[in-house]
Parts: sequence; structure tokens; C-alpha cells
Amino acid sequence: MPLLAIGQTTCYYRLQGRDGQPVLMLAHALGQDHGMWDTQAEDLSRHFCVLRYDTRGHGASDTTPGDYRIEQLGADALALADALGIDRFAFCGLSLGGMIGQWLAAHAPDRVTAAVLANTSPRTDGAVMEARRQTVLAEGMDAVAEAAMGRFFSPRLLAENSPAVAAARRTLLATNPVGYAGCCAAIRDMDLTATMGQIRVPVLIISGDLDVSLPWTGHGDVLAGGIPRARVVHLPTAHLSNLETPRSFTAALLDFLAPANTASPEDGMRMRRAVLGDAHVDQALAAAASSSEAFQDLVTRYGWGSIWTRPGLDVRTRRLLVLAMTAAMGRWEEFRLHLRTGLSRELEWCDVEEVLLQTAIYAGLPAANTGFHLAAEERSTRQAGRSDDSRARLPPSHKASADRRSLGRGG
Repeated sequence: MPLLAIGQTTCYYRLQGRDGQPVLMLAHALGQDHGMWDTQAEDLSRHFCVLRYDTRGHGASDTTPGDYRIEQLGADALALADALGIDRFAFCGLSLGGMIGQWLAAHAPDRVTAAVLANTSPRTDGAVMEARRQTVLAEGMDAVAEAAMGRFFSPRLLAENSPAVAAARRTLLATNPVGYAGCCAAIRDMDLTATMGQIRVPVLIISGDLDVSLPWTGHGDVLAGGIPRARVVHLPTAHLSNLETPRSFTAALLDFLAPANTASPEDGMRMRRAVLGDAHVDQALAAAASSSEAFQDLVTRYGWGSIWTRPGLDVRTRRLLVLAMTAAMGRWEEFRLHLRTGLSRELEWCDVEEVLLQTAIYAGLPAANTGFHLAAEERSTRQAGRSDDSRARLPPSHKASADRRSLGRGG
């Protein structure tokens, strides 16, 4: 179990992603835990080494008695990074996590490379937090759960009772009242307005248009006005914006931390080789001498560099889209190329089956039938361990057109 002793307490954490990637630390909201970031962590771990943790008094981390302080929670985050040997990191926090992020950005600028502050504030209503603190200590988490859920999510999402809503409710009810109350005290006593102007790291502020807990007016707008050069994104969500619009939240975060338009021609070539394989790319480049080197550069620079490297969709999703579109258009040579290389990498047979069933409904049965025919032959070839000529497995009606295509195709 990933538990680390940091000072006089113990912290639960999870670290996902490849070694050597830049580190992104995620801090959750009051009454939640590291699981709040499950959807984001899966997508973000392709680009970062993602460090999630349970704030003091929450989840599997220790609950220490008494009132907590925001600087204490910030020091916990730094101690966790120290214990893991992480010198610098980007930080993304929501609500209470965003308050911790503000403190870190102002007081540890040598450690924080960038900060995403979501659905948060530099100062809240202390009387409200004190009343909540006293309530949970006297009556337990059940006493605040209904009101908290009404702040967490919009009425529409609450009515749907989606898995994300149900998980958030379970996590809230399972939170230790002592730890929840300790963090309420940290929020109650916090006033970070005086240090906002000291923040020099790049900052993205995410605000929910339906957030009644910490709305834009009086909270997000104060941050945006006080932090130099802060960027702002508004999402159509309530308080837990990363759960209500998970893909839009991730897209905003990636656009800020890993903008897609920075891909170089070398990035494009690396992606092209990773998706299609060295043999195919080398063959296409060799043929370019007799066709068009400029076309190969165009394909690599813009097709693979500008589109395939964009972080909004993973390679598997982009591959499935290519299969669906090439089947619908009858581009069987390109279909076979992505079928063969996809099954050698990130695709499984069930993925291909779903794409072709979708193709049957929206592009017609003949297209899906041909796609299934080619896929079945590829599957049989792979199972038998053979390496047949790709051209030989094209339907007869398509062989002539394949003969006329240049080996310098975009691919």
C-alpha cells in the first residue's frame, strides 16, 4: 500500500505514468479523496507522471486531531514530494486543493512549475465553515451530506445519479468527521489575498458557471484580478467541475500545461513511426525520392505532428476513428494499414468489431462487410503467424486501384 510517513503523519498517494515524465500533482476537494481524479489520471498519465494523494484527514491518510492550517496542508504536499524525490512539479487543485495550490505557488515558487486552481478562492466565509465544522463534529457526515452534494453537482447531474455522483457521495460519507472538521478550520482561517500578487508561476483558473459554493463573482474573479497574467477557463458545471465535465476539464488542463501546437517535425516523425511502424515509414520515405519529399514532409509535419500528437484524444481513439472513416469511404489500403499496425499495438479484436458494427449502421452494410472480411483475414494471418503480402488480401475489386497508388502515400 503506497503510504509514506511525512513528519508526524502518514500520507496515502498514487503515482502513475512513465519515469522521467514531468510530474503533475493533483489535490482533491474537501470531503473527497484521490479517487476524484480517476478519469483525469488515466488521460494525464500519457503526458505526465501523475501524483495523487489524500489530504490530511481524508481517505487513507492519517487524521490528526485539532484544527488544520492551510500552510500545514501545503507543507504536507511539499513533504510528500520530498519523500518521493520530486524536486519540481506542476500542481492542480480543486476547491480545498486549489487553496493549497495558491499557497504553494506563492511560498514555494522554486518547486512549482505551474498551477491550475479550479473552483477555488483566496478567502471564504469563515462563519459558514465554522458552522459546518461544528456540525460534523456533533452529528457526523450525514448531517452535511445532502447540502454538500447540492453544491458538488448541478441539479441535472444529481437527478441522473451517475456513477460519478454516487462515488462522490460514498466518499463524502466515508470521510472522517475529525479530518473534515480540521480542513474546515483551515479554510475558515485562510486569507491568501495578500499573497496573490506574489505568484509568478503560470496559473490557470477554472471556474464553474453553476458553482454555488465558490462562484466566479467574489472568488474566481478575485483570483483572476490578483494573480498576474492568470488565464481563465469557464466550464458549464457546479463545484466539482472535473467530475461534471471531465473531458473539458482535462482538455483545459492539457491546453495549459502541454499545448498541442508545440509539436515539432521530430515529434511528428516519432508519432508516425510509433503508429505505423518503422518498416512502413521507411518504405514511404524511400519512395519519396521518386514522388515528392515535400508531400512526405507535409504529412509528417501537419498530419502526424499537428493532429496525431494533440493530447485531446489518445492514439487508440484516433486509430478507431481512422478505421471508421476509411471503411466508410472505401479507402481499403489505408484501412488495412491501420488495421494491421493497430492490432500489433493498442487495438484488440473487440475494438475492430465495435467500429465495424458502427460503420454498418452509419455507412452501410457493404462497407462493414468488406471491413469484416479484411479484418477476419488479418486476424487469421496473425493467429497463424504468417506475413502475407498486404496487397494480396485486398478484395479483387480494389487490387487494381491499389496498384495505381504510390508507395509514397500519406499513411
